[in-house]
Amino acid sequence: MKDNSLKGRLVVLNFLQFAVWGAYLTCMGNYLGRAGMGAEISWFYAIQGIVSIFMPAIIGVIADKFVQPQRLLGICHLIAGVMMLGLCYLGMSDAMPDKTLFMSVYTVSVAFYMPTLALSNSVAFTILKNNGMDTVKCFPPIRTMGTIGFILTMWFVNCATSTNGFGFTLAEDANKFQYTEMQFLVSGVLSVLLFLYSFSLPVCPLVKTNEKKSLASTFGFDAFKLFKSRQMALFFIFSALLGMSLQVTNSFATPFITSFKAIPEMADTFGANNATMLVSLSQVAEALCILLIPFFLKRFGIKVVMLIAMFAWVFRFGFFGLGTPEFPSVILFILSCIVYGVAFDFFNVSGGLYVDQVCDPSVRASGQGLFMLMTNGIGATVGTLSAGAIINHFCEWNADGFLLGKTFDGWSTCWYIFAGYSLVVGILFMFLFKYKHERK
Repeated sequence: MKDNSLKGRLVVLNFLQFAVWGAYLTCMGNYLGRAGMGAEISWFYAIQGIVSIFMPAIIGVIADKFVQPQRLLGICHLIAGVMMLGLCYLGMSDAMPDKTLFMSVYTVSVAFYMPTLALSNSVAFTILKNNGMDTVKCFPPIRTMGTIGFILTMWFVNCATSTNGFGFTLAEDANKFQYTEMQFLVSGVLSVLLFLYSFSLPVCPLVKTNEKKSLASTFGFDAFKLFKSRQMALFFIFSALLGMSLQVTNSFATPFITSFKAIPEMADTFGANNATMLVSLSQVAEALCILLIPFFLKRFGIKVVMLIAMFAWVFRFGFFGLGTPEFPSVILFILSCIVYGVAFDFFNVSGGLYVDQVCDPSVRASGQGLFMLMTNGIGATVGTLSAGAIINHFCEWNADGFLLGKTFDGWSTCWYIFAGYSLVVGILFMFLFKYKHERK
């Protein structure tokens, strides 16, 4: 009974953790395009990567050495949430907000949100282990509820339409939250709720030792000693290379699908008018695929699991290049969303579990921060900016706020380039990463 109660509390934690992100992550591009910041979409998503280069490591050190992780998690969400509410205010005050001010407030918000992705994992792992539970068995179902939270907020912002002030109705028009600043209001409110909830979680005590530590150890830099192992060095390097794919569809999938509204024969299709809901199928697949991780990780090991993820990205991008919102080719969009579950989970969740298993307890939070740095930091930053440059080369925003290909096959060319990159990374990983799995 106690175990179920603890799992239930962690379920709520993960639900809110990802509901905060789901409110804006996949639909922010639609808002930015209509607010005069379409050309900067890649920079908004790259900022998430830039702050992930240093913020998770810093927050991880603080959680390891100075502040109990569950409390620090709440503090980070409070700051991130208040900044999200600030973005909503700026958007309501001006249809075309000042770019510099808007981006500055956004930067502060994601600077404190991104570390919570690793920190929430550390909190969950610590609570499970302190109560004698197996993380590989227990964590994936708990993490699934995070994806469900992400999905439900995506559906909400897809359907909810602002009326007067903070009211809303369910309708189909240009004032849907997925096109407006109200998506930031939803994120901010949920983040503040998580701040309050985090202080009700079981204590995650700091690991106290009497041994003298070096300056590097004190500030968590000793997590980098993992690079001394060739296997771990390659794991982190390929994590960065694979991380380059993580934010591409988050950044541009909804503007891409919405762009079909500019084509008369596709303007009234369900997909073109409900891009956020269509893309949410990716998270539905993600929720289901998480449940497969314990089986695949224990049976095949981290190499096979990551290879599956890498080749899933090839299909993720390829299906986008081939599909349209019209039936039957919309099925290709749906297939792209289905394989996303494998592409994301088999890399991100399994990678976090793998790092937790190989790290010494004294640097686990820092190790998760390092994994975050390589994937959502260096990898996502380089990948998002590169993808933005490619898309800005082949596509452009028109006067009606649609991101259209400069030529007939402009968008398709972009998706095929991304698919080709993922294929090369997968082949290199197959031959360079040496790993012998011992089934347990």
